[in-house]
Amino acid sequence: MFVDTHAHLFYENFEKDIDTVVMNAKAAGVSGILVPGTDFKTTEQAIEIAGKYEGIYAAAGVHPTDSKDWEISWKDKIKNFAGNKKVVAIGEIGLDYYWDFSPKEQQIKALRAQLELALELNLPAIIHNRDANEDIMSILREYRKTCLKVQMHCFAGSAEDAYELAEMGHYLSFTGNITYKKADKLNEIVKSVSIENLLLETDCPFMTPVPHRGSRNEPAYIKYNAQRIAEIHNTTIEDIARTTSYNAFRLFGIGKKPELSYTYQLGNSLYINVTNRCNADCFFCDRKGEAVLSGYNLKMQKSKEPEAEVYIKEIGDPKKYKEIVFCGYGEPTIRWETVKKVAEFVKKNGGKTRMNTNGHGNFINKRDITPELAGLIDTVSISLNSVNPEQYAKIMRVKPEMHAEMINFAKKAKNFTRIVLTVVGIKEVDKAEAKRFVTEEIGVEFRERGYF
Repeated sequence: MFVDTHAHLFYENFEKDIDTVVMNAKAAGVSGILVPGTDFKTTEQAIEIAGKYEGIYAAAGVHPTDSKDWEISWKDKIKNFAGNKKVVAIGEIGLDYYWDFSPKEQQIKALRAQLELALELNLPAIIHNRDANEDIMSILREYRKTCLKVQMHCFAGSAEDAYELAEMGHYLSFTGNITYKKADKLNEIVKSVSIENLLLETDCPFMTPVPHRGSRNEPAYIKYNAQRIAEIHNTTIEDIARTTSYNAFRLFGIGKKPELSYTYQLGNSLYINVTNRCNADCFFCDRKGEAVLSGYNLKMQKSKEPEAEVYIKEIGDPKKYKEIVFCGYGEPTIRWETVKKVAEFVKKNGGKTRMNTNGHGNFINKRDITPELAGLIDTVSISLNSVNPEQYAKIMRVKPEMHAEMINFAKKAKNFTRIVLTVVGIKEVDKAEAKRFVTEEIGVEFRERGYF
């Protein structure tokens, strides 16, 4: 199901057929719609629409082009609007230097006041940015150490900005313009953003996607944006829908948290949620947090870890999938005997297997398990993360000696199966040196994993 996080359903061209528009959206798989106000009148209209329909929510705020007469008392009025149970955000707010409707000083004053209100009310903010990227980024950096969370609506920054915003914990969304013919540069930016940091939006009635470009946009057309994002990220529209819907839940509280998954499909591969336990504690890993990946809830206590037969039943015919991947938010070799049983089933029934590991399997099992990989695990992906033991220790939160443990595991394991050593694409890691080390000194394949 899709969530359209930006739909201006209060516009006059929706007035005569809004019931039909809402029905069309539901028929197209849209489970939630967020209607952001742009001034007091449209905020009232957004709240009225949200009150009338199940699954529709509102945001309260003053758009930068409407901030010419901003005064501090307006903040209290927006706060009153935000008291409505259907209001889930402060927005649409921001900066717009394209139109000369409001002085820059007034826009900035209004933006700062509304961001402070969002913090006060513990609500996310929906940010509009047009030709004001430098000021927007500068202001948001001031809130880096706060709990402020925002949606960068109709994202207009660079790939570097996108990375920085994701690092701050914010979300980005793109409109129907990503479906246009001359959208190559924009699509490159979409590609640079992890789907874990993406939201879907139509910005209707504007920015209508292909194949309906030229007509009024509406929430039912969100599927075209989702399909284009899926193509850019080389995944399925189901992956995009599920992940972005959960992102909307995390940011706006729209929808609900998914139930625990023992297996989960991404693209054409089926992943096995082996365990949340790990002997490392990587700073970028969320296993101690919500442990939700691509909309799948992987949060699992030791007491809930299933036996091999449960996984085998959920796998069914392993040939349906590109590969069966032992992964999850934990170290799979902690349950090595379970992994082996499931892998034996997969291989006997014509499937392919991969295991994502930190390379500490011998240390964990107190024996050399690498010969046992032969014929069971077709590919082992090992987290190198850094060629420097001290940096590795900081990233993984382990003793520096574990770096040598991981390297020795890789060198032994390459005698029995295909090995890929990976690093997370964080700025501090020397990716070029890591690639040279992996390919020349260890003699296996190298891959860079996305951080955001």
